[in-house]
Amino acid sequence: MTSLNRWLPSVPLLDWGRQYNRETFSNDLVAAVIVTVMLIPQSLAYALLAGLPPEVGLYASVAPLLLYAVLGSSRVLAVGPVAVVSLMTAAAVAEHAATGTHAYWQVAITLAFLSGGMLLLMGLLRLGFLANFLSHPVISGFISASGLLIAASQLKTLMGIKAEGHNFVELLSALVQQISQTHILTFAVGVTATVFLFWVRKGLKPLLIRWGLQARAADMTAKAGPVAAIALTTVLAWQLDWQGQGMKLVGTVPQGLPPLTAPLWDLALWQKLLVPALLISVVGFVESVSVGQTLAAKRRQRIEPDQELVALGAANLSSAFTGGFPVTGGFARSVVNFDAGAVTPAAGVYTAVGITLASLFLTPALYYLPQATLAATIIVAVLSLVDMSIFKQTWGFSKPDFVAVSATLLATLLIGVEQGLVTGVVVSLALFLWRASRPHIATVGLVPGTEHFRNVTRHEVRVSPRLLCLRVDASMFFANARGIEDRVNAEVATRPELKHVLLQCSAVNDIDASAMESLEAIAQRLTQAGIALHLSEVKGPVMDKLNRTDFVSHLSGQVFLTNFQAIEALTPEVLRPA
Repeated sequence: MTSLNRWLPSVPLLDWGRQYNRETFSNDLVAAVIVTVMLIPQSLAYALLAGLPPEVGLYASVAPLLLYAVLGSSRVLAVGPVAVVSLMTAAAVAEHAATGTHAYWQVAITLAFLSGGMLLLMGLLRLGFLANFLSHPVISGFISASGLLIAASQLKTLMGIKAEGHNFVELLSALVQQISQTHILTFAVGVTATVFLFWVRKGLKPLLIRWGLQARAADMTAKAGPVAAIALTTVLAWQLDWQGQGMKLVGTVPQGLPPLTAPLWDLALWQKLLVPALLISVVGFVESVSVGQTLAAKRRQRIEPDQELVALGAANLSSAFTGGFPVTGGFARSVVNFDAGAVTPAAGVYTAVGITLASLFLTPALYYLPQATLAATIIVAVLSLVDMSIFKQTWGFSKPDFVAVSATLLATLLIGVEQGLVTGVVVSLALFLWRASRPHIATVGLVPGTEHFRNVTRHEVRVSPRLLCLRVDASMFFANARGIEDRVNAEVATRPELKHVLLQCSAVNDIDASAMESLEAIAQRLTQAGIALHLSEVKGPVMDKLNRTDFVSHLSGQVFLTNFQAIEALTPEVLRPA
């Protein structure tokens, strides 16, 4: 039974559900109302961004919230359509079906199914640690580039023109070519909505506080800004007949519950969607876990990455069977959920109920909603994801990280979202191996009057020409074994009086077979030159590995417990006062 439980996902609902009470219900319900108001326009906008009918965004915001509430380990994460995943969905699905067709929707459903299956499988196999291979610079560069791509893709809707492109340059080129065809009314409404939403995001809260509103109420009111923009432009479009003047509206949005759907059982299509589904799964998981961990830390809670994989997998599978597309935990709505006072995932259940009621009763009112207004909400939302300060930070702190973030951003903008993310991962791993192959190896000496050893280039230390003491500041493995060997050879070649080489291994946590061979080669070469090789401060696990070979028994020198003991035995003159 214990072995079986190891593979079965836990049900966090059983933990927080036991302590659920009236006060918790009240807090969750208030948060759900606020998030529902915010989520309705976001869901519509992100469905359009993914190339799908707007109602699909509502479908993708019901069942996933319910499943996550049962299986998710975060108390406040709000699951649903998000900008970056919607963009990746559009890029993947457009390869196999024409936008706006029923086949396009079916491929999107299939993509959600595959993504959900992958996430669920990774969760059951406890593969949450794989997210660690996506470095922060890569994720930051990818999200920033995606934000720019999304904003550029919405400009055509803001201008009321047709402009297509597979990358940032093509999009801008198409926009410039069609700029003379701009629909003035659409552009005026879109720009006004964009400016208003930017002002709401920064300026409305301070204004409301000056008018006497409490800070929390002012913050929640400001976050409802998109709803005000949508309501006002919808009423104006209806009263002033903007559709008759050539403006594109959302049009008819079907009423009703999310439909029961199924993915396409086409193995050839599955094979083509596997890589996009994997990338969407990884990006969605990383975004979700990052948001969840940040918010959980504020309440001294924690989330379980493996459990999050299971919950997100179930959420995406439920989205596939209820007419949705790939979903994940969204940053903006999760923060709003947290700030609004949500205590448990039950807030997500109440939000799902609110979205369902909207699908049943409010969709006729969306007919006159200008598409330019939705484009404005997307532009304002995604530009907040763009963080160009990462270039300055990484340039000053770590050049390899600067290379990784630059390569990711440029590849995403110039080639595509999938290729950009893959490029970032490959460059990041290549830079990691490059750095690992060049470990920091310090020549150290004794700090006078102490038993401490420090780098000879940074401190005033005492050394002997008969002894070379090198501190290897990394584990020894195949990638850096040759580098360590070359460093020892180079140092020995410049020291004619040398009799002892001492490797201080205080920072060596592991050693593999390749490094073991290099160590044996170093020892043999030094012995032939009449120089003894010694080791000091070898950690237990590393010593256990050395003892499994005959290396220690053939060693020309000794293995010392501390570096100071080695100096006492090999070059006691270093200890004498100057």
